[in-house]
Amino acid sequence: MKKLLLGLVGVALLAFLLVWMAGRGVFGDPEDVGRVHEQRRPRASVRAEGQANRSAATAIGAASSKQILFGDLHVHTTFSFDAFMFSLPLLQGEGAHPPADACDFARHCSALDFWSINDHAFSISPDEWRQTVNSIRQCNAVGGSGPDPDTVAFLGWEWTQVGTTPDDHYGHKNVVLAHTDEARIPARPIGALQGGGLGNPPVLGRGVAALLLGGRMHDLSAMFTEAESRKPCAEDVDTRELPLDCMETASTPADLFRKLDEWGHDALVIPHGTTWGFYTPPGTTWDKQLSGDLHDPERQTLLEVYSGHGDSEVHRDWRAVAIAEDGSLSCPPPRDDYLPSCWQAGELIRGRCLDAGESAAVCELRAELARQHAVDARVGIQASVPGSRGADWLDAGQCRDCAEPTFNYRPGGSAQYIAAIGNFDEAGEPRRFRMGFMGSSDNHFARPGTGYKEVHRRGFTESLGTPGGAQDAPLIGSLIGAQSEEPVAHSRAVSVGAPGFNLFETERQASFLLTGGLVAAHAEGRDRGSIWDALKRKEVYGTSGPRILLWFDLLNPPGSRGRSRPMGAEVTMAQTPIFQVRAVGSFEQRPGCPDATQHTLGRHRLEQLCKGECYHPSETRRLITRIEVVRIRPQVTPGEDVTSLIDDPWRRFACEPDPSGCAVTFSDPEFAAADRDSVYYARVFETPKPGINADNVRCRRDETGTCIGVDLCPSADGSDSDCLAPHEPRAWSSPIYVDHERG
Repeated sequence: MKKLLLGLVGVALLAFLLVWMAGRGVFGDPEDVGRVHEQRRPRASVRAEGQANRSAATAIGAASSKQILFGDLHVHTTFSFDAFMFSLPLLQGEGAHPPADACDFARHCSALDFWSINDHAFSISPDEWRQTVNSIRQCNAVGGSGPDPDTVAFLGWEWTQVGTTPDDHYGHKNVVLAHTDEARIPARPIGALQGGGLGNPPVLGRGVAALLLGGRMHDLSAMFTEAESRKPCAEDVDTRELPLDCMETASTPADLFRKLDEWGHDALVIPHGTTWGFYTPPGTTWDKQLSGDLHDPERQTLLEVYSGHGDSEVHRDWRAVAIAEDGSLSCPPPRDDYLPSCWQAGELIRGRCLDAGESAAVCELRAELARQHAVDARVGIQASVPGSRGADWLDAGQCRDCAEPTFNYRPGGSAQYIAAIGNFDEAGEPRRFRMGFMGSSDNHFARPGTGYKEVHRRGFTESLGTPGGAQDAPLIGSLIGAQSEEPVAHSRAVSVGAPGFNLFETERQASFLLTGGLVAAHAEGRDRGSIWDALKRKEVYGTSGPRILLWFDLLNPPGSRGRSRPMGAEVTMAQTPIFQVRAVGSFEQRPGCPDATQHTLGRHRLEQLCKGECYHPSETRRLITRIEVVRIRPQVTPGEDVTSLIDDPWRRFACEPDPSGCAVTFSDPEFAAADRDSVYYARVFETPKPGINADNVRCRRDETGTCIGVDLCPSADGSDSDCLAPHEPRAWSSPIYVDHERG
């Protein structure tokens, strides 16, 4: 018996040691950077694309020394923690997609002119940062470093900040660096003090998971162990004096800007996700980010208005919560154009309560409490209603009259709101944001520029669900230990704490994930310096994915001697401004990939990386159907109603069906008499075509138009794995900021 007990103890100890070793990642490997494919994109293809755009510019009357180049400045690889999680077999992932994949995809699959890597800083180890730098250098080396590279790769990272209240939330910002040589880049990426990560699960728990599931789960354990070993950098120390192997953080944008100033290297800071209710606390607006050193007008000059998470352009006057003068929060009533999620929480509890046989009076009290619990839960509203699923919430929290809006829309972070507000803390002219508009993908599978075709929801978007009803929520929940619950007839208070995927609403969000946008730059040349100069002067625009050509010019700037000023410009004038917009549609796409790409990558790599579909333009351009112009007159007094300052659309022009494009000229005769500054930008639309998740939750409506049911993506019956619906591809110019000459 004694020997048996000793044997059992020995087996238990060995089992414990095995589980502990697996949990520590002993059997796993660190993520590898991969190797960039060395063969260049054919020069003839690059030149043909440039010539096609120049010919289109000449035909529409926009010929100039500049050329339009297309890029993606928001791309993640499996060096990002969430991208790594998406790659796991448990989530039907594709495996590793390291930085080298992003380079190969940009050059050979999407045929981009430029791109940047933006992995989450909080998840990049010192070794991964060194590997990232080397991979970007390798990408540029094989692409050609002269005046005519096939693709220019920029180095960068994402500052990923998530607050729990409107006061401490600043959101996500991509840092993009001008250079890649050692003397002109920071020694480490700078992360945020508060993020939206999952936290490290217990060693034994992840060890059991690794032993049961094997493969990349061992690599995941190794990643967790490496993260636990990192030492935070000391605070209030000049960033240049910190050791190379510490993890540096900046708790606010002011801290981030200060640290970038200490390095002194040329960099852009590009906010994104400004309307994403996925992680943005209800009631958040961008007003506070215009205060003091929370904004850097020299670095924070571009704004991502469209990505794979949707459109963040438009402002609406409804809010997810009502804020009283004392700061207390309550649930606003529903409107025809908006159903607050907190209100729907009350209706769900009311319905359950009545079904349980309780009186109407009791159920009304429970509904009222449920609404307050939902308000107090902030981004975790669905957790306040036990046992609720995505379909229960219908289209609550969504912008009903927006085209492809971001999930749980926060209008106080929209591009229009940001352009309209002013800060009056100091004497003189109010302080304002003057950012250019652009788009990018936010792809997490190392695939920059996926919007060229509406195919492959899994991999070309972040949507993870599979046909048959498996949605993101249960998949992610299985990783974090979330338990499914039975519906009950009462709500509950939710402790917000540090929000993560255990609180974030992921199931409905899967229906809002798109293939993503592009940034287009009017550049003097194809080289790095020319592209960077275009980004710096804000002569850029965004598209929803297709390569629409767009010019927006002020024709009569003062002192111009007949020369116009392009999008992104800032001018001061007293006379009536005259503008011109010219737009040419993108090329219709052929199926598959060009022969040269198939020859370069080979069949296996083509399927694994490009999924068999590449940027493959025909000779037919799509039609521009209309041009819209938005005018914003920014605040001149504190508290001025923002909604009344935004004219959207201010002008609308129908276009003739002409493959050579559409051009309109117009003026603002009200400008001189108004005696206030104005902001103008153009929005152009192509003919409709099917788009992934273009109809979001796909409401089923009754005869009054009320949403009575939803068909979340992916369809439960597997009939439409890409969740296609008609949409209008579009592009947004950067604004032209026209200040009124005082006196």
